[in-house]
Amino acid sequence: MHNLLALNWKMNKTPTEARAWAQELGEKLEGGAAELAVLAPAVALSALAANLPAGVAFGGQDVSAHESGAYTGEVSAAMLKDLGATYVIVGHSERREYHGETDAVVAAKAKQAQANGLIPIVCVGEGLAVREQGEQVAYTLAQLNGSLAGVGPEVVIAYEPVWAIGTGKTATAEDAEELAAAIREALLTRYGSDADDLRVLYGGSVKPDNIASICAKPNVNGALVGGASLKVPDVLGMSDALK
Repeated sequence: MHNLLALNWKMNKTPTEARAWAQELGEKLEGGAAELAVLAPAVALSALAANLPAGVAFGGQDVSAHESGAYTGEVSAAMLKDLGATYVIVGHSERREYHGETDAVVAAKAKQAQANGLIPIVCVGEGLAVREQGEQVAYTLAQLNGSLAGVGPEVVIAYEPVWAIGTGKTATAEDAEELAAAIREALLTRYGSDADDLRVLYGGSVKPDNIASICAKPNVNGALVGGASLKVPDVLGMSDALK
């Protein structure tokens, strides 16, 4: 299967900046081995969608657990779908930490996404204290199981070791493979043969100079990219590295 580069801009880029980024990508993109999906702030999605080159997907960074109603400030899955979105991130470590999102909330958001034709990118991963205790596999699989309760197999999983996000520290390719292999086994147990084509991404300080070694591992199918997603040359460098 093709690698997926899920480009998480986080809280960066105005609609004007998003338009310029998409236009620059269109001018320089010459094709690559990876599928690209841009996960932008909700206010920038319209400008982004109108200017992305053909074949590049986009989506949201979060979605409401509710279909619609009196939930001021939230964005529904139906709204994202109406814009033409393909993906939406749910359960990112920053949402879990800063907004108190539980596995149950993440599962509810993932189900809303699927009910409206979106593919949720479900994020799981451990903090430094858990890894230092050698409990990263058990912790991450428990988080995975809770976050997929009632969720169908139309999903992407992103393993993000929290200690390697925005810190400059990067898990080794072997670290990424250890968790990706455990996640894939859990997905096969949960979904059976439907899990054969599910993608498991690695996320944590991914850059052009380390992505190839990580994605070369048999159970890693791309990356959830943070800081390196903000500049088109970095995105193209990562895509080229996967050829």
